[in-house]
Amino acid sequence: MKTRPACLAAALLTAVALTGCGSSGSGAASVPDGWGTLKTKGVDVSYPKGYEAQSAAERGKHNAAAAVRTRDGKKVSVITVQLGFTEANSAEQAAIAAEAGIQLGADVKGQKDVELAGTDEARRIDFTFKATGEDGGPSKGTPVQGVILAGLDSNDTTFAIRIDAQQGTLPDGDLDRIIDSVEVH
Repeated sequence: MKTRPACLAAALLTAVALTGCGSSGSGAASVPDGWGTLKTKGVDVSYPKGYEAQSAAERGKHNAAAAVRTRDGKKVSVITVQLGFTEANSAEQAAIAAEAGIQLGADVKGQKDVELAGTDEARRIDFTFKATGEDGGPSKGTPVQGVILAGLDSNDTTFAIRIDAQQGTLPDGDLDRIIDSVEVH
């Protein structure tokens, strides 16, 4: 299904067991030493070593920022940031809109509150799906598990941070640190 670049990128990846929900609250975000950071006008999110930030020309037109991890020439994990992707008045509404961008046939595990630095309200969506085998990702049918963090920034503009990863490419601890690194402006 080719509706959005974020969906396409996610369709290329495989599963990783994702647990925890981040817990940095409304204080300062925590960024581990040696990590890179995707900076946008609405949110910043950091990523572990092994990812490379994409330029505007490399990432999808709907993404304000993106970082990709490759292995043997294939995309195995993608982190994207979308801003202003829908009109919403709450984190819950932003999460519902972000969830609509998950590929058809995905298994949405649910939505829950998540604490992110710089905001009092954000939502987390966990889901799994099968890779399509397109656009340089894993083979068709490979399981993918992802997380979307959604809410509103200080200007009431929606944001969605999406993290998809192939099994074994993003340890649970790194996922938690990615979530803890998010800072909403």
